[in-house]
Amino acid sequence: MIKKYQFITITILLFIGLNNFAQKKYEATWESLDSRPIPNWFEGAKFGIFIHWGPYSVPAYTPKGTYSEWYQYWLQSKSLFGNGKFKGDEVVNYHEATYGEDFSYYDFGENFKADLFDPVEWATLFEKAGAKYIVLTSKHHDGYTLWPNKQANDRGFAWNSMEVGSKRDLVGELSTAVKNTNVKMGLYYSLYEWYHPWWKNDRERFVDEHFLPQIKDLVTKYNPDVLWADGEWDMEDSKWKSKDFLAWLFNESQVKNSIVINDRWGKGIRKKHGGYFTTEYEAEAPEFTRPWEECRGMGFSFGYNQNEDAQDYNSPKALVLMLTNVVSAGGNLLLDIGPDSRGNIPPIMQERLLQIGEWLETNGEAIYGTKSWKSSFQWSKGEQNYKPKQHYLGGDFILKQTVDPEPGYAVKELFFTQNEDAYFAIAPKWPEEEMVINDFELADNATVTLLATGEVLKSKQMGKNVHISMPVYNPNNMKSTDAYAYAFKITKE
Repeated sequence: MIKKYQFITITILLFIGLNNFAQKKYEATWESLDSRPIPNWFEGAKFGIFIHWGPYSVPAYTPKGTYSEWYQYWLQSKSLFGNGKFKGDEVVNYHEATYGEDFSYYDFGENFKADLFDPVEWATLFEKAGAKYIVLTSKHHDGYTLWPNKQANDRGFAWNSMEVGSKRDLVGELSTAVKNTNVKMGLYYSLYEWYHPWWKNDRERFVDEHFLPQIKDLVTKYNPDVLWADGEWDMEDSKWKSKDFLAWLFNESQVKNSIVINDRWGKGIRKKHGGYFTTEYEAEAPEFTRPWEECRGMGFSFGYNQNEDAQDYNSPKALVLMLTNVVSAGGNLLLDIGPDSRGNIPPIMQERLLQIGEWLETNGEAIYGTKSWKSSFQWSKGEQNYKPKQHYLGGDFILKQTVDPEPGYAVKELFFTQNEDAYFAIAPKWPEEEMVINDFELADNATVTLLATGEVLKSKQMGKNVHISMPVYNPNNMKSTDAYAYAFKITKE
């Protein structure tokens, strides 16, 4: 029996220990900052929606295979890069023919009206899509802020959504709407700005008087769940003073215990330091030591590009297989949409989100809150990892790796995920009479269920492999969206 004074002593020690843990101070070093745990919800979220929206949504134009949100840079630098061969003057020629030589990029600000923007409708769509978080571009590389901010105007003229264009606090309105759902609210923020006079001529002043107070204002006003940095690549983290900012974020801000950050905080920092690691228009990541996220658009552009046609958008099957591919490798997919300048989300983008959401409604158990198996995929015979030679990897790569292979190339027959209770095998196409899982052992009382119908399937261990008998395929027993990929649940007991 513990004596009274011993009990009191233990209680005090426990209190001190817990209090010290809760008040841990993070130093402005990567060793200390990297030791901060990433909030648990993020790694289990699996599916997020990226939103690129700003004055570039007014012209909404670049050649196919390039980023429309880079319109200002293509225009003023007279250059262009992406998928394809370009002379470099394509955007300049389009701009002058459409708006005239004297029309500045900054003139687009007044035309960024967002007059049809309904934040509640957006938030409802995101929830129906099955997204667990969103990330909105609060400021892209052009420097225009989607919230009222005085630093946005220090270039000599007003350059924020409250004063120019919509006359609305777009970040604030969407944050309020999203936080009334079960979806987490994230904000993208570009560290640098292409043509800010201080960035061009006095970078120390840009950091001290523009970047640092501006990003702190963003965090303080809106308490985001995710802070997604970008535009870091031209300068080392020591010059950005990003470690000092992150120490403030983790020690003093209102979101110090809840916020999730990415890895874009200085030249050479990606996939080394920060929060979760990011990839962009890649296939699947190698084995990372931290949670990771792949971001890409439904087509090639992040911002709305009126030059993209229906065939430039990935099919819903390709998008579901992309999601499955990333999740089976332990990552999240951040899939981008680009609203137009009036605040409409293009119907084809809405349709794709709803199709993904309908598939997740049935099969989400195999996605949300899962982690990788010992193997992420089961390959057929042949050469693996087909990848076309593209600057930005198009979405058709996943179809070539699954249902439409090039001659001689292998396909991913199955994707694998697991949670505490079950393993999941996800097939890109309907297995014929049986499905074989190689090098896998069933538990004695394991059951195998097809999530699309709830049917329990017959299974048996044959050597090192498991053979699962397939039912007669009947599309009337399933939703049409279930055909994007078929998920099988295998209990662990």
